[in-house]
Amino acid sequence: MNSALKDTGVKATAIKVDIWSDIACPWCYIGKRRFEAGVASFDGDVDVEYHSYELTPDAPVDFVGTVTDYLAEKKGMSTEQVTAMFQAVIEIAAGEGLHYDYESVTHTNTVKAHQVLHLAKAHGVQTELQERLFQAYFEQGAHVGHDDVLADLAADVGLDRAEVLRSLAENEYLAAVRADQARAREYGIQTVPFFVLDGKYGISGAQEAATFTQALNQVVADRETATA
Repeated sequence: MNSALKDTGVKATAIKVDIWSDIACPWCYIGKRRFEAGVASFDGDVDVEYHSYELTPDAPVDFVGTVTDYLAEKKGMSTEQVTAMFQAVIEIAAGEGLHYDYESVTHTNTVKAHQVLHLAKAHGVQTELQERLFQAYFEQGAHVGHDDVLADLAADVGLDRAEVLRSLAENEYLAAVRADQARAREYGIQTVPFFVLDGKYGISGAQEAATFTQALNQVVADRETATA
């Protein structure tokens, strides 16, 4: 991972990038990889902060059935249509070095995962946990709606397991999650991933790496023009 994506040691001239995403969003993981590649080609510092967005806020914690069943029911699609859609996404993800395993995905509500991401932000490891949660959900079949699983995954990036469980039990960061979601509504965000650069420029979707590099360079150029 490019060092510019770390949550600590950010330089004053760094470009702030706010990213709205959801752990259960396949394009968000793909977008994360492409964004990282774009940053790797950018000659500057980037300060990344992830924000909460729930694609299916009404999803149960323990859905009975597969993620294919859920989407077929939710979107009124046939199982064959959903399977074909998943296969297309799997192939695109593979092109970014990701190995999606939809047969093992455990569909669940992600609000607790978002709460733990806020805790991780407070400890300076939000980007690392974002990666770990994506990997666990899309590649390893982990149930990211359960407190104990989230605590284990958070411990993988250095968080204290007991603190994670306490924070979840107290809904310590639920208000922060809701604030992120309210801000997304203010911005008019209706799909994720969504990237906001320097508080001014929005990029919707998992664009190619070159698009992110170009946008970051444009921010630098605009800053230089403003101070000329």
